Amino acid sequence: MRSHLLNDLTAEHYCRSVKEGVERVAARIAAADRPFTGITVDELAPRIDRIDLDRPLGDTTAALDELEEVYLRDAVYFHHPRYIAHLNCPVVIPAVLGEAVLSAVNSSLDTWDQSVGGTLIERRLIDWTTARIGLGPAADGVFTSGGTQSNLQALLLAREEAKTDDLARLRILTSEVSHFSVRKSATLLGLGPDAVISVPADPGKRMRTVCLAHELERCRRDGLVPMAVVATAGTTDFGSIDPLPEIAELCAQHGAWLHVDAAYGCGLLVSPTRRHLLAGIEHADSVTVDYHKSFFQPVSSSAVLVRDASTLRHVTYHADYLNPRRAVLERIPNQVDKSLQTTRRFDALKLWMTLRVMGADGIGRLFDEVCDLAAEGFRMLAADPRFEVVVEPALSTLVFRCVPAAVTDPAEIDRANLHARKALFASGDAVIAGTKVAGRHYLKFTLLNPETTPDDLAAVLDLIADHVEQYLGESLDRAS
Repeated sequence: MRSHLLNDLTAEHYCRSVKEGVERVAARIAAADRPFTGITVDELAPRIDRIDLDRPLGDTTAALDELEEVYLRDAVYFHHPRYIAHLNCPVVIPAVLGEAVLSAVNSSLDTWDQSVGGTLIERRLIDWTTARIGLGPAADGVFTSGGTQSNLQALLLAREEAKTDDLARLRILTSEVSHFSVRKSATLLGLGPDAVISVPADPGKRMRTVCLAHELERCRRDGLVPMAVVATAGTTDFGSIDPLPEIAELCAQHGAWLHVDAAYGCGLLVSPTRRHLLAGIEHADSVTVDYHKSFFQPVSSSAVLVRDASTLRHVTYHADYLNPRRAVLERIPNQVDKSLQTTRRFDALKLWMTLRVMGADGIGRLFDEVCDLAAEGFRMLAADPRFEVVVEPALSTLVFRCVPAAVTDPAEIDRANLHARKALFASGDAVIAGTKVAGRHYLKFTLLNPETTPDDLAAVLDLIADHVEQYLGESLDRAS
């Protein structure tokens, strides 16, 4: 069994195995004519259930053959131009190369003596990102597993910086269309379900600052402490960007921590044409970025950034076997001092390789392309009487629904759109998302693939309309 360990004696075996795996994946990507095969849970689950994990195949080729059957053949391929569902991006090759390197070397980014070089690369990328944001010379941060963890850590810091020990008095204010992880974080932090105050959004799905000001004043009158305001730079459903300068001013007036969730909109940091949309983010106390959304990185590649490095002390704990207190005095750079995690992958390497090969402008131009595509898609939807579109996109998301002229029952329109989404997924011809707006069901395109074209969008819209028509015809047949 030692022959399977990666070391100096098995380096050639490693090359052969990885090459065979890479060739399989490359062949699947090249051959994918649809984003999905349409396989169902009932079809796939028995194949996986009947595999005896206690009886190894003993052969890499055989294992890859089996993997074709249970995963590769039926995977959802985000690189396909008609995958336009969730915030999943196609990935750039330099980042995939970085993934291969970091997996093989297997550095753990918690202490210096486990990650020489890796620690400094991560810190350099944190500095690069905070400079792009404009957080100032005292800024710092750390890579995380994703936006949910970043938001949790930021709100933990905000809680610890709040001027009260009475958790029942703490409040978090955020837009009604912000990410669900804000409420989840409040629960995990022991603040209770009433701690999050939902602030109404305007027709453009941006936080209403007049309402925010009212809620902040109400907190003051009621003896509550506005622990944090969470502004969003790229909401998951609409890609909307809250008015950051005005929110920052209100936070300064009321002594509230400003956290900007830019998990989606962080791609604007490298956009040659749209960086101004993030104006005001430089006033944040903390920022969430997800490079694995709009920087075209493989999952996971994310970070939480803070204006004041000293606030990260709230997650610092010392263990004699890992990062003893003397390490601080000796100025040993241990990333575990800043992180909620201990063992962490060297995910920063993927972004490092991307910047060294493509450059920031190269990433930004790709993100600009999908934002331009969304603008074209909005014009397409607005001009098409079959559809109703909710809001003009700031980034690359479109929320809309099919509205058949002959149908006036809102519940029937809901059912028709739900059917269209499910039927499209079952066909595998395209993958789209869905959400609710004012209690009604809508469809959603999340455009993160520069290879997607207006013709792809037009084709998917025709498929949606056809599925809606089919559903309504069958509904009439059932009624008669």
